[in-house]
Amino acid sequence: MRMKYVLSEVLVGLWRNVTMTIAMIITLAVSLTMLGASGLIYTKVADMKQLYFENIEVSIFLNADVTEEQRTDIASRLEADPLISQVTYVNKDEAFQRFQEMFRDSPDLLSAVKADQLPESYRLKLVNPEEYKTISDQYVAVEGVDQVVDQSQVLDKIFNLFTAGQNIALVAAIAMAVAALLLVANTIQVAAYSKRREVAVMKLVGASNWFIQAPFVLEAVVAGLIGSVLGLGALIALKVFLFDGALSALQGLFAPVSWGEVFLTFPVMAGVGGLISAITAWVTLRFYLRV
Repeated sequence: MRMKYVLSEVLVGLWRNVTMTIAMIITLAVSLTMLGASGLIYTKVADMKQLYFENIEVSIFLNADVTEEQRTDIASRLEADPLISQVTYVNKDEAFQRFQEMFRDSPDLLSAVKADQLPESYRLKLVNPEEYKTISDQYVAVEGVDQVVDQSQVLDKIFNLFTAGQNIALVAAIAMAVAALLLVANTIQVAAYSKRREVAVMKLVGASNWFIQAPFVLEAVVAGLIGSVLGLGALIALKVFLFDGALSALQGLFAPVSWGEVFLTFPVMAGVGGLISAITAWVTLRFYLRV
């Protein structure tokens, strides 16, 4: 009987302040969507870093007038270096073949470059790709070396951009969460004020604080859960129309977002939405309304 009463009061409370309830749900949905999206971004950036680092090569380009002795000395150093797992020597002809494959759609550029204009190089695979700076510092001043080029120098700029995106999404989620919590607190205060006479009567007949507070707290929890469902719907729409739609041509550059990862965000969003709403409602009733 008590549970039936509490549930009926929750439904009545949500409907009594329907406009504020809708506003609260929408604000919670937006904040939880931002939270889920920022979580996915963090996960995908971490996956992309691992993927790119696994395929990073360090290229050591030799001077055009490098001597055989210098070339042999460089090769010996590279083969003995414990930081390097694989060394591949690329002569001028092989470099020109790679150049032709890379720029096969630019005939003017191909006709302007000859095989003897491209430098010899060593392509390195590292045991730990994140130690590319150590390799660069070791070999940039070696006689016969023209320059050391590392693909991660470009990737660092890309990852910095993604990190900025992560931080922006997280700050936006926090700002929306604060707005949602204030709206939850305000809605609960209005609901409690509208039922102040009923609360007073319940106190007089000896109802416990938990029994009085339960409908208000459950109102906030229900709003949080509905907001998390809407947030999941927004993430599904982002996957369908953005990741699998507009950005589908960039799947080779960006780590794909799987359906499993999208749906795994729902328990987090539901937990955060429900728990934070319940705590906010309880604190509001406890310290503001003195129920």
